[in-house]
Amino acid sequence: MKYLAPFAFILVLISCKSPQQWTGQGPIEVVPTEDRAIETQVYQDFDLGDGFFLSNKMEGGRLNDARRINDTLVEVQILPENQPINPSPWYAFKIWAEEEKPMWIRLTYPANGFHRYYPKINKRGLFYKKLDSVAFHPHEKVMEDGRRQIEFAEAKVWAGPDTLWLAAQDFAGTEYVERWKRWVLKKDFVEKITIGTSKEGRPLEVLKIGNADDQKMLMAISLQHPPEIPGFLALKSFVETILEDSPEAEKFRSKYNLYVMPLMNPDGVARGHWRHNVGGVDTNRDWINFNQPEPKALAEFMESKVRETGGEFVFAADFHATWEDIFYTINQDLDGNHPGLIPKLIKRSSRKIPGYDPNIRPTEGMERGVTSSSYFFFVHGAEAMTFEVGDNTPRRLIRQKGETTARELMRILNRK
Repeated sequence: MKYLAPFAFILVLISCKSPQQWTGQGPIEVVPTEDRAIETQVYQDFDLGDGFFLSNKMEGGRLNDARRINDTLVEVQILPENQPINPSPWYAFKIWAEEEKPMWIRLTYPANGFHRYYPKINKRGLFYKKLDSVAFHPHEKVMEDGRRQIEFAEAKVWAGPDTLWLAAQDFAGTEYVERWKRWVLKKDFVEKITIGTSKEGRPLEVLKIGNADDQKMLMAISLQHPPEIPGFLALKSFVETILEDSPEAEKFRSKYNLYVMPLMNPDGVARGHWRHNVGGVDTNRDWINFNQPEPKALAEFMESKVRETGGEFVFAADFHATWEDIFYTINQDLDGNHPGLIPKLIKRSSRKIPGYDPNIRPTEGMERGVTSSSYFFFVHGAEAMTFEVGDNTPRRLIRQKGETTARELMRILNRK
């Protein structure tokens, strides 16, 4: 993952179009995907004296250690599940005090880590808002090669008897996704299919949306990487548009079935991992060897669908989050089951957003790689893309991108 200019990833974007578009990540490295040991954090309450407390005893929590520095400053340590790992330091913990008091919390990371996610705070533990900018102090350092990065950050909170939640993104744990799934399942054309279990026994579930005969199918997934909640929010908007009662959506659901796996890594999300599953592996590098149960279960499900129905997958999207909005697509010289669908879809949906200039990075590879999108295309012929949303892309724009993508996809496929 390439580094950005200082503070670029903690500022709210006020324009859809950057002066100079990010070039995206480099070539995907092939890495071993057999199980690797992880460090399990100790879940505990931290009594920091003077009636002030922190706790990581929550699903999705991440807080490895805490100590009192002085009357108004507490330092916490955030560690990954194992290393080497992508620099995406997730944190989430609870805060309370016996009496109302202001307190600064210093977020620190391993020697080779740095601060990435702007703090979100909430009093109920579910819907978060960005911490006020005057209550956030990033401390940067200059690296030997001249790069500048945030070494640690300090966030000011007003603690009191009512518990606060501080987190790296909009929610922590699996409940938000599960509650959304329960809402989706109220539709009479939606079905839940359990396709396997994770290493810790959590169900791996796919939602089937549509009344078609499975001759033409689509796939959408998210949360292979636990902190990438903006990607899930884009998938959520995408799916909700296809659930609409509009004539376009009803026609689409009569011709195509959409399969959705919104929680690809339930163990990693529940444990507050930075990147990996409980096997200690980036599951988005395991789509050839299938050593991990999550990608293996979905691949077996898709392949069984094709065998049993004789149908095909025409489209697939993997929703992620990264430094800035970007679309990773398959080499444009290669054709799948619906040639030209992805470029046309991105172009048409982007035109619906005033001033939006899509950042598109087709792969140069001509052969199958280790990621989900590569699997979708090379094994199933599905026109595939990785739909990356910026860490701090405004939530309104995320909803708009998911909605316009779904709406234009339905228009294109309904006319086929």
